[in-house]
Amino acid sequence: MITNPILPGFNPDPSICRVGGDYYIATSTFEWFPGVQIHHSKDLVHWELIAHTLNEKRLLDLQGVPSSGGVWAPALSHADGQFYLCYTVVHQHEAATKDTPNFLTTAPSIDGPWSDPVFINSSGFDPSLFHDIDGKKYWLNMVWDHRPDKHPFYGIILQEYDPQSKSLTGKPDLIFKGSSLGLTEGPHLYQRNGFYYLLTAEGGTEYEHAVSLARSPDLLGPYELHPQNPILTSSGKPELALQKAGHASLVETQGGEWYMPHLCGRPLPGTKRCNLGRETAIQKVEWRADDWLYLAGGGNDPKPKVPAPQLELQPFPKLPERLPFDSPHYATPRGPSSSVVRGSNGLTLTGHESLESNFEQAMLARRLTQHRATATTKISFHPQSFQQMAGIAAYYNTFLFHYLHLSHDEEQGLCLQIHSCDDGKSSFPLGPEIIPVSKGELFLRATFEDLSLQFFFSEDGETFQKAGPALDASILSDDHGEHWGFTGTFVALACQDLTGSGLPAHFSFLELSC
Repeated sequence: MITNPILPGFNPDPSICRVGGDYYIATSTFEWFPGVQIHHSKDLVHWELIAHTLNEKRLLDLQGVPSSGGVWAPALSHADGQFYLCYTVVHQHEAATKDTPNFLTTAPSIDGPWSDPVFINSSGFDPSLFHDIDGKKYWLNMVWDHRPDKHPFYGIILQEYDPQSKSLTGKPDLIFKGSSLGLTEGPHLYQRNGFYYLLTAEGGTEYEHAVSLARSPDLLGPYELHPQNPILTSSGKPELALQKAGHASLVETQGGEWYMPHLCGRPLPGTKRCNLGRETAIQKVEWRADDWLYLAGGGNDPKPKVPAPQLELQPFPKLPERLPFDSPHYATPRGPSSSVVRGSNGLTLTGHESLESNFEQAMLARRLTQHRATATTKISFHPQSFQQMAGIAAYYNTFLFHYLHLSHDEEQGLCLQIHSCDDGKSSFPLGPEIIPVSKGELFLRATFEDLSLQFFFSEDGETFQKAGPALDASILSDDHGEHWGFTGTFVALACQDLTGSGLPAHFSFLELSC
């Protein structure tokens, strides 16, 4: 059996691609660098993070993008002996108009090297590339309509792509306006048995999310909806373990079985807040005599466990709790930074801007993948000013975080303080009662227990004391606050020096146990 989610923690908008006996899933990374996570599997049961496609600044420059901007909905495909990756880099997304340049990059291998991205268009977001059986290629994306008297989700357009000129040719055709669910996005096109099948995400990426399917004997349509549309949704079913089911793609195994990876969320108990972000699950699907696709077993509920394909199981080693700092499981906000130095003896962060900055942060972070987890680090830091800080954070984005940091107070000297940010509003849970410490070498810990986050500190790594009160972990969520949130909670190591002196902090390790 396959246990969902297959990619726990922040891994949304899965696009799957099979090459021979190898399966690859690309997921959105938004403002986090490197861009586009690639997970690999041989059996659809076990998955391993193997690469990031946009792993150099020449490939992706995210400086200044807002929280939940950046890389949206990558679409991975393989044809003509090479990989194709389409994606959007969102420069802003909370205004009436959106700035959504779409790009295409290619590589001979999933490991690269990836070509310089080619700008394609910016009419909307969620692009994909369809490789027709006649050799022609077609670009799809949703169109954003900013006009006050129109629905912003205008529909799905298709336009021929010329691989020689690396540009679109001819005119765009509007092929699908969507169903009554609305908010039509995330298009993927497939061909089978004389039909073109258009798979889309609808209903919005929250609790009304869904997967819709339409088909046409003609590439340009008209497309008729599935008789039982939507083919997958959790909408109106609060009892289901997997919520927000939507934004899917399809793959056929070597043995002719079909599967559909999709986005999902796991709310914290008793809430509608998903602090792990949007994750990737997978469902078994089947074609029936009417040439329509259905969930295996019927219905349209996302299932926590589904039958595995008839493939030899090939598991990967379990991730160690202490990953080396050069592991691909670490990310930095908005691009590579000279302030982040990963060495064999640990991590050095040179103090830079605040946790609210959209520009230069000294931060290295790892995804939280379960509601209950403990993260521990050892820090060496010797601040001389209250504007110099370093420590461990439960970090969602610039608007939502809890941060335990070592700093300096004019009266008490070295001390610990907590900075919390709730929808952009800062608070300091310790108030004036900062915690004095005797030295700049400390062990810091963050323990997640569903809705609760508790910080701890220790001088010897054996005996830990509470640092402040229990904090609300549920605010670190897609579903909290007035700002759009599309990412997930990270455990972050960070350093700030607002004096401009660039004081460094050294971290010996980060241990994350779930």
